[in-house]
Amino acid sequence: MDPILNPYAPGAGMPPPELAGRDDLLRRVRITLERARLRRPAKSVLAVGLRGVGKTVLILELSDYAESQGMLVTRVEAPESRSLPALLAPGLRLAMIELARKSRARELAGRALRGLAGFVGALKVKYHDIEVGLDFDPEPGLADNGDLELDLQALLQAVGEACASADTGLAMFVDELQYVDEDELAALIVALHRTAQRSLPITLVGAGLPQLRGRMGRAKSYAERLFDFPDLGPLSQEAASTAIIKPARDLGVDFQPEAVDMILRETEGYPYFLQEWGKHVWDAAEGSPIKPEDVRTASAAAIATLDEGFFMVRFDRSTQAERRYLRAMAELGPGPHRSGQIAAVLDRAVTSLAPMRAQLISKGMIWSPGHGDTAFTVPRFDGFMRRILPGADWQR
Repeated sequence: MDPILNPYAPGAGMPPPELAGRDDLLRRVRITLERARLRRPAKSVLAVGLRGVGKTVLILELSDYAESQGMLVTRVEAPESRSLPALLAPGLRLAMIELARKSRARELAGRALRGLAGFVGALKVKYHDIEVGLDFDPEPGLADNGDLELDLQALLQAVGEACASADTGLAMFVDELQYVDEDELAALIVALHRTAQRSLPITLVGAGLPQLRGRMGRAKSYAERLFDFPDLGPLSQEAASTAIIKPARDLGVDFQPEAVDMILRETEGYPYFLQEWGKHVWDAAEGSPIKPEDVRTASAAAIATLDEGFFMVRFDRSTQAERRYLRAMAELGPGPHRSGQIAAVLDRAVTSLAPMRAQLISKGMIWSPGHGDTAFTVPRFDGFMRRILPGADWQR
């Protein structure tokens, strides 16, 4: 098969050729965006799920939709080392500069920019990573107290009023939101609550690992009433089949049903894995229809590629002690596992492992589905850990 025509697109946030199985969620968020633009009550949306379920792809798809509807859009990814003010300020500046070009919004957009100048100036002492060019002098008393919770409320209110004056809305898209500190999440929740109470056209569409729901609840107890938290998991068998079959069929290539079944078993329906297997199966096949033996040939290459990239990137971020903890989890299987089970494998007390478990959760390697339970945030990571640390030497 011609690799140049290979339709599958494995990669971080790469749009798949067929975005299957997410129609209901896309429709829900589009309704939220439209209601926000029209200043009607709508909960912001924070999608949660494991690595590889397509959260970033959905963020990009929905932000493109918001732009197509004339909304102002900011897009950011929250790395572990950046503060929330540093993430939000550049996008808000660009959005207000764009809005200021409209005559009916010029005055209020200018005020929002002056508020942003005060916001940055007051907070840069505490948040040293704020780097944004300022085009306006601060307005005294507007978002310049130096208190993130107070200042973010005032800033987003000024931004919302500017958007309302131009009959548009602002949609903030934030990926990897679980990395934002809980104190900063609390300030964001309060600010969004304030804009919602005033029916201002601002909404947040975020995505993160499953622990994001708990972090939001700990930041502010009323977060569950302010946000929807749709769970993103593996695709259904029908949707996963579509994701594999349709891109090839559009190019005149068919799959034998047994070959599709093998891919679904190997990938467990996870969108990223479907794209990885699709790519390698296409490259391994000599022609149409694609057969089970093509899938068997391709599976070894797909697993090797995942080991070298998708899995290894996360493994490299862990310390030796953390790797032993992860390997102990893998010894028990896919999970979730009780903390006591993991401690028993390591011959350690549960309490002595608590700091390491907390650090791995902070790094986004594992999460807690329930009190005392621990699970990988990356599907199939248990198999990778057994491959990368085989035998029993890891215990030493």
